[in-house]
Amino acid sequence: MAGFYVHIPFCRQACRYCDFYFTVSLKYKDELVEALLKEIKNKKKQFQNYQFNTLYFGGGTPSVLSEIDINRIIEEIKTHYNFDSKAEITLEANPDDLSVEYLKNLKLLGINRLSIGIQSFHDRDLKLMRRSHSAEQAISSIKNAQNAGIQKLTIDLIYGIPGMSFSDWQENLEKLIELGVPHISAYHLTYEPGTVFDHWRKKKKIIPIEEDSSLEQFKYLIERTRKEGFQHYEISNFAREGHFSEHNKNYWKGIPYAGVGPAAHSYDGTARYWNISSVQKYISESKSDSFNYSEKEMLGVNDRYNEYIMVSLRTMWGINTDKIKQSFGEDYVRYTEDIASGFYKKELLTKKGNDIRITSRGIFLADQIIREFFRV
Repeated sequence: MAGFYVHIPFCRQACRYCDFYFTVSLKYKDELVEALLKEIKNKKKQFQNYQFNTLYFGGGTPSVLSEIDINRIIEEIKTHYNFDSKAEITLEANPDDLSVEYLKNLKLLGINRLSIGIQSFHDRDLKLMRRSHSAEQAISSIKNAQNAGIQKLTIDLIYGIPGMSFSDWQENLEKLIELGVPHISAYHLTYEPGTVFDHWRKKKKIIPIEEDSSLEQFKYLIERTRKEGFQHYEISNFAREGHFSEHNKNYWKGIPYAGVGPAAHSYDGTARYWNISSVQKYISESKSDSFNYSEKEMLGVNDRYNEYIMVSLRTMWGINTDKIKQSFGEDYVRYTEDIASGFYKKELLTKKGNDIRITSRGIFLADQIIREFFRV
């Protein structure tokens, strides 16, 4: 089993908090699609023995692509790879791209999950972050997607925004619950180096909210979604039964994935690969015979163990000592249990059978706990 990721690096405008690789110039869009099709074909030798059960269009903003371009990419993948007929196919989208007609066509193409970057239902927040949509468009995009028959929806929200009050955050969550959204991905605003927000923070043009206020918003998120029957299945992800993101779940469980497009990553279980973070260079390489668009890092045992801990301990399934023994050896089981024992006493971790999980108390210290397990 494996996942397939397609990186579409185009955005209509730059958000002030984003540090992902993207470009606001769409002039290379047609050439990029051609380059993607070539990479999809070239990569099949590396992943020919895998059964793919998910396909994920991420970015950037994949919804800037036309239905024709999306269809070409899907068909090329299905032509060259062992692709499950019931696969989850996800498209990340901005609300202002999701017209009624576009949504109907996406449904016809087999897109069965949308991840909509709403971030907030308050126009003040949207303007501050320089989002390209309004609160009204955010609401309409959800309703239109549901009317088009796309019931698996992930809605992204950001908390900890400067100026965001507790009641603002409550209103955001209540709106999603009112709209019947089955999956919420909520992230704390971060000030990544090189972003506009990071520059503004240093110049004191914006003031980050107090840590206690951020924690209060996160706690409310956990409590409110639990009352509504959501499962907190990953630190930042909450879903009703049957609406987990299969693609992301694969990633968190360490399942291999193939990635195509500028800055896309791939993982085959023993090595990590990453593509050139430049649209122009990626397109240029695609026109050469070698198509040398990626770099490779072989992962040692410690690297693979650290990655397993990092992604798994963030989830409701946690880490499994049988899997650690099978994948890394008995020494790693002893090491894991030794580190975990201190956290059991503090009620930050719990063990049931062979599964070690973060407790409801430990979840607020997840990053610190995970780092303690890392081996160098």
